[in-house]
Parts: sequence; structure tokens; C-alpha cells
Amino acid sequence: MEEPAAHNGSAAGAAPGAGTPARPPATPEGMALAYGSLVLMALLPIFFGALRSVSCAKSKNSSEMPETITSRDAARFPIVASCTLLGLYLFFKIFSQEYINLLLSMYFFVLGILALSHTISPMMNRFFPANFPNKQYQLLFTQGSGESKEEIVNYEFDTKDLVCLALSSVVGVWYLLRKHWIANNLFGLAFSLNGVELLHLNNVSTGCILLGGLFIYDVFWVFGTNVMVTVAKSFEAPIKLVFPQDLLEKGLDADNFAMLGLGDIVIPGIFIALLLRFDISLKKNTHTYFYTSFVAYIFGLGLTIFIMHIFKHAQPALLYLVPACIGFPLLVALAKGEVTEMFSYESSAEILPHTPRLTHFPTVSGSPASLADSMQQKLSCPRRRRQQSPSAM
Repeated sequence: MEEPAAHNGSAAGAAPGAGTPARPPATPEGMALAYGSLVLMALLPIFFGALRSVSCAKSKNSSEMPETITSRDAARFPIVASCTLLGLYLFFKIFSQEYINLLLSMYFFVLGILALSHTISPMMNRFFPANFPNKQYQLLFTQGSGESKEEIVNYEFDTKDLVCLALSSVVGVWYLLRKHWIANNLFGLAFSLNGVELLHLNNVSTGCILLGGLFIYDVFWVFGTNVMVTVAKSFEAPIKLVFPQDLLEKGLDADNFAMLGLGDIVIPGIFIALLLRFDISLKKNTHTYFYTSFVAYIFGLGLTIFIMHIFKHAQPALLYLVPACIGFPLLVALAKGEVTEMFSYESSAEILPHTPRLTHFPTVSGSPASLADSMQQKLSCPRRRRQQSPSAM
């Protein structure tokens, strides 16, 4: 996930910008439609991302290998997120908002196309005819020569992937030219689903550390300052899901938006996905913890919207989501006597038990054969300290 995605911690109705006339208040029907749609859009990437995280964990294709978040990563994340958020706030205060958003739009244009292409690829494969001329391609970048030659990128793809990339590019151009809220949401959903699928917590303790830290982070930056709300409303990038409260009156040209930050989807989502993998590891053919945490998320998000509507103020959604998503499954584990099993479960051991635990995106991607070769080299050579990988979407 991109760091700014976690910075829009609130579900909030967009207020009028400075110098713009006050908008008429949203109708009860409009608000119900907007917030109901936000809840539905939040649930989709969590549900399908969690399911895809299971197949991702079992995949032998290194291009689909997950990023494992350790307890050290979880402890540092709120600090890094706070520094990034404050930096963005200062940038918007010092420099022209127009030029900053232009640069960010170009960056998210490329990132969004790749994320959307990866998201729709499994679905699109069902629509290709059996006789579709599907050719294989390989993108290879190396560094050095001779025995010191090292592969930087070794990515294999096919014609179907190119078709998905072309379709995603159409959405990207639409977003870049119009900044339409539907295009924004398509990218936002793709970022969220990819985040839940590819970001894996290694155990429940790490999940509690991450959610607990971001719980404090969210509460401080929403209630303690106006930094998060300011950045959320100034940042023109698909880092939040939006839905117009005046859709019934203005149609697709509506502009009075309610919003939900992607961090409020991805952060609880990766914890819910971890519990699904824990369910599967129990081999009881039940998904008790997954469904419990999923219902807990619905309860927490609904409570966020209710409190925000009562107090008419942006709410840190993680204030309600974190206790619900951790508390409900923990109560179930206590009732079933499986607390020890829950906290001893190691998700990373389910990926490839015979290989070292991956804590970054591997530099080699492609076929299973290329992955096996690269892993053999890693086992036979001294382990080198790698640079921190950029956050996923």
C-alpha cells in the first residue's frame, strides 16, 4: 500500500472548499445511498482480497509472492506514516497544490493501471476464447556481467496480460483527464484488493501491534489536529473511496462526496485475511474467525458512520474498527479454547515451508523454475542485507 492511503483515516462528507459557495445539505436518502455504497465498496476488496491471499500464499510464482509484515515493520509503520502525513501537509501549505497534485496524478496513473490490470486479470481470463492467440513474453533486466551478473527484473507475461493492461489504461486516461469519481473508485478498489491480497501479516501478534499503533495514529491525527482531514481533501489521488451524497439530484455530475480512506480498508483487511488463513490451517472446514472478523468490520464501519452522523465531525474509523476486528475474534477464540493456537500460528510458514521467509518483494519473478533457481542461490550464498522495499498498493 502506498503510505498516503493510510492517511485518510476517516469516513467523512467532503466539505466545501475555501471560497466556494456552501452546498445544500444532503438529503437523508442521498446520505443513506452514499454511506451504504461506501460500506459495500469496502467489503468487496476485503472479501475477495482475503480469498486471493490464500491462493497467493500457496503460489509458486514469485511474481505473486506476498510481502510479509513482521513485528518490527508493524511497530515502525505508524511512525513512518506520521512523518509522511506531516510532510504532505507541509508540502500542501508551502507549495502550489496544483503542481503537487499533477505530479501525484502521474504517479498514481501508472500505479493504478498496474494494480487494476492485476485485479481484473483472473476475471478476464474467463472471457478469452480457447483459440485466442496467446503468446508469451519476457522482460529481463540484468546488472553486471559474467559471474557477477545479477537479475534485477525477470518478468514473464502473455498477450492476455497485455489486453488487461490496455483496458486498465483506458480507465487511467479517463481518471487523468477527468478525475471522475467512478475512475477514482476503480483504482481505489484495485489498490485495496491488491493490498489485502499481497500484504501478509506473519502472525496475530504482529497484527495486534500494527492495528494498535495505527489506532493511536488515527485518533491523534484526526482529533488532535486538522492535518489528516486537510490532506485528505487536498490530495487529488485515488487514495480514498468516494461516493456522492447528491447523486439522486445531480446524477453522475454530483460533487458532494462522502469518503473512506483506503487505509481503513487495507489495514483491517490484511488482519481479516490472516484469520482466514488461520481458519484454513485448523483444517476444520470452517471459516469461523474469518466470518467473525468480517461481521466485526461491518459493525465497526457502521458505528463509525453513525457516530460521524451524530456529531457532524470526521471520525477516525480505526477507533472503532480496531477494537471490533481484534475483540470479536479474540472472544470467539476464548470461547473455543483456541487462543494459544491463534497466537502461535505463523502465516509465513504456510507460503513455502522449505524456503526462507520472504520479508520483501523478490527481485526475480517469472516461472516456478526461475523461482527455484533463485531460492537455491539464496540458500547457498550468504544472506545480504536488502534495501527496504517500497510499500505495496
